Amino acid sequence: MIIDAHCHAGKGDGMSGPWDTEAPIDLYLRQADESRITRTIIFPAFHTDYAVANRGVAALITKYPRRLWGFAFVHADRDKGRVFEMVQTAVQQYRFRGIKVHRRDAPISREICETAAHFGLPVLYDVMDDVASIELFARQYPTVNFIIPHLGSFADDWKAQLAITDHLIRHDNVFTDTSGVRRFDLLRRCFQRAGANKIIFGSDGPWLHPGVELSKIFFLKASSADTEKMLYKNILSLIGSERPTF
Repeated sequence: MIIDAHCHAGKGDGMSGPWDTEAPIDLYLRQADESRITRTIIFPAFHTDYAVANRGVAALITKYPRRLWGFAFVHADRDKGRVFEMVQTAVQQYRFRGIKVHRRDAPISREICETAAHFGLPVLYDVMDDVASIELFARQYPTVNFIIPHLGSFADDWKAQLAITDHLIRHDNVFTDTSGVRRFDLLRRCFQRAGANKIIFGSDGPWLHPGVELSKIFFLKASSADTEKMLYKNILSLIGSERPTF
């Protein structure tokens, strides 16, 4: 089994770049098939109304129920006061399995963390290089599992990508994913220091090819047991395999 834990899907409502224009799932699924990826966690492209965008993701999961799981995207500022309601809808109606937050929108909030704790959901939070903030929310919410994508920096901030390893070691509830990490030496160093238990395969599809991203896991040349952890066991332990698909 291979689970891609980081993929965007659907249309955004802006056109400042691919990230808020469109994330075509059909293209991604063809590439995932070629790469033998079994399941994929999807969440919306950037959008000005994530309630609308999450509904769009739910529709895609309905179309591909054996392939896709969903995370609810929320905006810490714009969705203030309705995060619980949005996530409740996502969990109860769409059967989503986690929450996605991006610091490009706004820094993570207590409202989001408390909602995640209430529903027992992991939070995939792109800190955009601000790895020091992990020390704050990881300690404040020890029952919430946080996945920090890109080793902490899609922008290849090597200082951030080095620093995240200490947080992974120090906090039981902090994990990282491999999506978009170009400095393979930093990924390997993270694996050597923090271990396979803290690393989750993600591609950041459809904009990055899932097969190319997947190859990084195999080039770590880990044991079969450790490779399985990174490919699917770690993420399954966070999202709860008992939750039904939508």
